Amino acid sequence: MNLQVQLVEEENSVQHFKIIGEIDVYTAPKLKEHLAAVEKAVGMQAELDLSEVAYMDSTGLGVFVGFYKAVHATGGHVKITGLNARLQRLFNITGLGSIMDIVTEEGEDKDATV
Repeated sequence: MNLQVQLVEEENSVQHFKIIGEIDVYTAPKLKEHLAAVEKAVGMQAELDLSEVAYMDSTGLGVFVGFYKAVHATGGHVKITGLNARLQRLFNITGLGSIMDIVTEEGEDKDATV
């Protein structure tokens, strides 16, 4: 399946991305390339909407961890939204759910102090 990464809008210095498709060993490099191309200005704010991602493996998690670290290193913030139950479980069993700012599909805020 193809993967689409769209910069939906930028408002109040927050860049909103919509990610559509499956994130696996084949599509993760494309996701990484799109996220790496985003200017990582000091204090950058990014929101990644995964509401149309049905599947993700550990390769995809690695891409999000790398992006999170790069943005966090410059004093920025990454929020991940729209996780379905399967993706939420993946983030939780790896411990990333307690580190990253995650808002589930149901709207439950899993904001963590970082």
